[in-house]
This record gives sequence, structure tokens and C-alpha cells, in this order.
Amino acid sequence: MLRPKETSVTTPHRRTRGRLLALLITLGLALCAAAPASASSSRPAPPSPRGHATPDIVDSTQRGGRAVALTFDDGPNPGETSRLLDVLRQHRVRAVFCLWGEHARQHPQLVRRIVREGHTLCNHSMRHDDMGDWSPERIRADLLETNAAIREAVPFARIPYFRAPYGAWGRSPEVAARMGMQPLGWSLAVEDWVPPGTDELVRRLEEGVTPGSVVLLHDGGGDRGQTVSAVERTIPRLKAEGWHFSLPARRG
Repeated sequence: MLRPKETSVTTPHRRTRGRLLALLITLGLALCAAAPASASSSRPAPPSPRGHATPDIVDSTQRGGRAVALTFDDGPNPGETSRLLDVLRQHRVRAVFCLWGEHARQHPQLVRRIVREGHTLCNHSMRHDDMGDWSPERIRADLLETNAAIREAVPFARIPYFRAPYGAWGRSPEVAARMGMQPLGWSLAVEDWVPPGTDELVRRLEEGVTPGSVVLLHDGGGDRGQTVSAVERTIPRLKAEGWHFSLPARRG
């Protein structure tokens, strides 16, 4: 009696298992081949496309050597700002005026004079609020309102800097940079917001200035007569010692 010829029968279930096994083997080989290359590579992973570096807050001058930049906050203020502009014009010094938006709206004639006499503008917020915990959207709205207030007096005015009230920066550097304004800090603050007397302010200025200093002073936010008198006395002394006056750096 002849035995029937044996046939090989592959069921659908066995075919599926075979395909899965082949796939797992292929994946395992690929991982093994890639592992040494990734382990030996020292290159960092590429940055996220959504990431960005925090813009620099500048606190030095554009020019090197014995350069100093004078910056004045919280104006314009009819009494002190007018007198300060007279002093700067007399000594042919250009400065940066960090304008408080509401004050700029109240005294547009002083904003016009600041620009007309060759000084540089800085956005110092609309109402001098602490922006440390504000959202980027709220900061942007305030900076736009401040720029608009300044440009009511001087249409199309160039406003290349922004300084945060109280130095409470929060998210404001990145917002200001996106709007084309350089975040502006300082390297010397003589604390003239608590008037210590003109002689003391002169001493702090003369002893504190170093090459490249950005000096924080005030022409508004209170009685700044001592500040103006100190600036009037200090400028000629610094010039006699070989100092020159410059603008803060811009890195945007």
C-alpha cells in the first residue's frame, strides 16, 4: 500500500508569526547598528525650532576707551528736563532719555526738544509699572502704547532702546527685542532717586565712572535739581580728564 505523498501546509496564523519575527529581527539589527554611532557622537541635539536666546541687556557703551553714556529716566519733567537740556547743549553732550509714556503725553514740547537737540529716545513704559511678572502680550501692549505716546509729539520718532522700570525685566527683554528695541541696563547707578546732595552725587559720579560705563540718572519722577547740578559740574571735569561721551551699545 502506497503511503500518500506528504504536503507542506502553512496556515495563515503561522504566516503572520513568521512575518512578525522577521520584522523584529530587522529592527533589532538596525538598532544595534545605530547604537555605536550615537554613543560615540559628541554633537548636541539640534535646538528646538521654538526655542530662542534671551536678548542681551546692554550696560556698556558703543565706543571703547574712556567712554561714558549718560541716560536719564522718568521724564520729561518741565523744570529739570529743560535745565538739563541747556546743560547738555552747552557742553555738546548727547544723552539717552528714557521716557515715561504718560509724561511724554503731558509734555510733548519737551519730547520734541529732546529729539531736535540730537538726543536718543528710550521707551520706559507707559506708567512706570513693575513688569516682572507680566505676560509677553501685556508687555507688548504697554510698549506699543508708550511708543505711540512718544510719537504723538514726534511722528516717526526713532526709539532704539527700552528700559524696564525698577530693573524688573521679566519677559520684557525678548518682547522689546522683537519690537526692534535694545534692552538697556546700566553699570553705574548713583542713587539720585534719594537725593543725597549735589556734592555727594558729584563724588559718586567721578569715583564710579569706568571705561564703557552706562550711567543711570533721573530727570523726572520727583525733584531732580541735585542731579542736574551734579551733571553740570561733572561733565567738564570728565572731559578735562580725557573722557568722551557716547551712546550705549546695540546688539540687535
